[in-house]
Amino acid sequence: MNSLRSTVVFDTTPLQRLENQSSCSEPSSPTLNSELCVGGDARTVNIKTHANNNNNNGLRNTANGSIVNGNGNIIGVTAVAVEAEKREMELYGTRKVCCRLLLDFLILGCVGLPIMGFNLWGDSYKRGFFCNDDSLMHPYHESTIPSWMLYFMCFVVPITIITIVEFFSTHLHEMHIFGNLSMNNYYLWHLEIPDWIVECYKHNGLLIFGAGICELTTDIAKYSIGRLRPHFFAVCQPLMNDGTTCDDIQNEGRYIEDFTCRGLDYTPKILKEAHLSFPSGHASFTCFTMIYIAIYLHKRLTGLRMKMFKHLLQFMFLMFAWYTSLTRVSDYKHHWTDVLAGSLIGYLYAVIVTCSMW
Repeated sequence: MNSLRSTVVFDTTPLQRLENQSSCSEPSSPTLNSELCVGGDARTVNIKTHANNNNNNGLRNTANGSIVNGNGNIIGVTAVAVEAEKREMELYGTRKVCCRLLLDFLILGCVGLPIMGFNLWGDSYKRGFFCNDDSLMHPYHESTIPSWMLYFMCFVVPITIITIVEFFSTHLHEMHIFGNLSMNNYYLWHLEIPDWIVECYKHNGLLIFGAGICELTTDIAKYSIGRLRPHFFAVCQPLMNDGTTCDDIQNEGRYIEDFTCRGLDYTPKILKEAHLSFPSGHASFTCFTMIYIAIYLHKRLTGLRMKMFKHLLQFMFLMFAWYTSLTRVSDYKHHWTDVLAGSLIGYLYAVIVTCSMW
């Protein structure tokens, strides 16, 4: 019996060093070590049982770290096998994370590159007009909601809220239900990625991807239709090919397609955007992001004490989308039908993208 115990590696020094480094009470990798602790106890009992029942069968170690009896049955593992299994899990996790990141960035590139192409080299459909069209005679105004405020409210604020919510929600979820156990087991170069970072990546990634496809859909419609903005005459100041303008009597009631924009005192960017009225990009962008974060809060903040605060946040986000859409009409940037179409695009994409949350 003494000779039998000397060959069992669970009583040897390497296993004791492993237990000193990562115990069951303080695991370095909670999921892995909890399995090892439970599995280790079971294997020890298994070894002792086989040792009592098979005194004539000698135990031996194999090349892969397993412990087998005389009949060739695997009855335990050594510390070397445990470390090898851990390294294999970390290597697999690193490959998994890298492949996921690469795939996600490729998908975002497929969405982002066409948007960049439209903005840099896109040329909209050249639509004609009537000189007596009252809907195109409004003055030019600066936007009530500037671009920096739009991107701050639609990107910075939602991403910050998602990060805060996931940090606290995941920790509370683990503490009350799973204890110290990790749910995802994502590794990156021997470092286990916390669950809240994984969840932040998922929800923020959906937000950015959804905003991208919403913007791409809007740009395709803008450049394909080429609807003129309400301030078209004030910005373009069209000059016909025969040298006449809308002030000349011969152009009254005539549909004009051959013209050039003089655009005195206006930048080329403003002149280009004068042909991109339908649908409203501001409306589609704000509706998508605000509805997305409202649905997200509805699914994640489920505590009874958080209901009023959650509804307040949802109301503020939806009112920002509503107010932004209204200002696009009052600033004479869009016709009301442009804003309606943009809002519907944002709403539909927000519902589709957040289907995975239900």
